[in-house]
Amino acid sequence: MTRTRTDLALAAAFATVCLWASAFVGIRSAGHHIGAGALTLGRVSVATVALGALAAFRREPLPPRSDLLRVALVGLLWLGAYNLLLNGAEHDLDAGTAAMLVNIAPVFLAVLAGFFLGEGFPRTLFTGCAVALAGVVLIGIATSEHGLDSVTGALLCIGAAAAYAVAIVIQKPLLERSSGLMVTFLACAVAAVVTLPFAPDLADTGDAGALAWTVYLGLFPTAIGFTTWAYALKRTEAGRLGAFTYLVPPLAVVLGWVFLSETPPALALAGGLLCLFGVAMTRRA
Repeated sequence: MTRTRTDLALAAAFATVCLWASAFVGIRSAGHHIGAGALTLGRVSVATVALGALAAFRREPLPPRSDLLRVALVGLLWLGAYNLLLNGAEHDLDAGTAAMLVNIAPVFLAVLAGFFLGEGFPRTLFTGCAVALAGVVLIGIATSEHGLDSVTGALLCIGAAAAYAVAIVIQKPLLERSSGLMVTFLACAVAAVVTLPFAPDLADTGDAGALAWTVYLGLFPTAIGFTTWAYALKRTEAGRLGAFTYLVPPLAVVLGWVFLSETPPALALAGGLLCLFGVAMTRRA
């Protein structure tokens, strides 16, 4: 039974990283015709409708009232701030570079999980953090060759990574008392409400391709991807599960090359590999 639960969590985590990798490509493509705020609103609104319908069909119970503030924080940080910052960053960075930078999040997550979730600190944690941060510096140097906007994009990615890590630490205890589906639905609904000021920009979007990507992002990387993540997170240590997201950057690079004909600068690729190696070190026993 335990083995089956482990296998299901592993499958859910793998589905998540595949969907999240595709999101970097979708954001980059849609971003040519739609603003960061409008894309965030469209994406979380589609996810809210889809997950709300499923939660109603399954008659999922609401979380305890004492958890609602924390659910709202997950929505604000992860579904709201993370998406908004990442969407803005990908106006200036290619999909692969953005994925590499955001993948510094497991370093933040390992530290936060050690402090707040009692998951401890592997001996190699701080060495891995130093190596991963060196990778981020290399990526910053590589992207700065393309102008100040690229440096801004790199900083936005790091901000997105921090929001992502904090949100996961907040989310983990919630899953002990509520289903991943309900938590994800409510978080999406919160993000949709706070991004409503971008509704006029979304309504003015006339590009069919951008709107199609928005629907895809809402249904697949968000509605499905965040729910499968919650399923896996409920059954796995947060820091250990973070290691699975190491697969996102290389998948995003491949998808960006196939669908967008984009290849990150060579130095950014080297920095990304160094970043991934450092993050991997943080989870070695």
